[in-house]
Amino acid sequence: MSTTTTENKSFEITKGINGLEKVILRETHGSSVEVYLYGAHVTSWKNEHNEEMLFVSSKYFVCIFIDTKLGMIEVRVEGLETLDYLDNTKNRERYTEQGDAITFESEIDKIYLSTPTKIAVLDHEKKRTFVIRKEGLPDAVVWNPWDKKAKTMADFGDEEYKQMLCVEAAAIEKPVTLKPGEEWKVRLELSAVPSSYFSGQLDPKKVLQGA
Repeated sequence: MSTTTTENKSFEITKGINGLEKVILRETHGSSVEVYLYGAHVTSWKNEHNEEMLFVSSKYFVCIFIDTKLGMIEVRVEGLETLDYLDNTKNRERYTEQGDAITFESEIDKIYLSTPTKIAVLDHEKKRTFVIRKEGLPDAVVWNPWDKKAKTMADFGDEEYKQMLCVEAAAIEKPVTLKPGEEWKVRLELSAVPSSYFSGQLDPKKVLQGA
């Protein structure tokens, strides 16, 4: 194991699950991130208060973490309204999103196409908004298995659907194929704003438009 420390943050390479190497980055204000070198899999993201921002299943499924009860009011996704999507629960049939925002009260597994570079996940109960900024990843997956499907998944707890929401940038409609020696560069940034649309302190349209 090697450790490198600078004035602003520390960098550590250590062993994780099954002996796989992982990198831990720590910032002086207390935030940290943990990334497995195999597949660049992010398995932890903690803020300056040491609060885990990612959902990590007891059976090692990892996704964006929403520590609240999902429902029509508590959690919603902004930025995907009026877009076409493929519904994985209906053999990938194509539809157009009709709502003002995406809310959750049953299983959802959709691939939104030609999405904007910014997507906001609003968490009313925790008064925070997750902002996803991306480049080179035109599509976005929104997924929650809900109760029935969660019970059939080997890598997911029966009640853990209440604690998570997966919003993932992707390139699905037009897959990218690389030949030997070719490169494909993408960028994905996750941030958390300590307020929410419902608190009256943050207008999601301003977040999405970069204001």
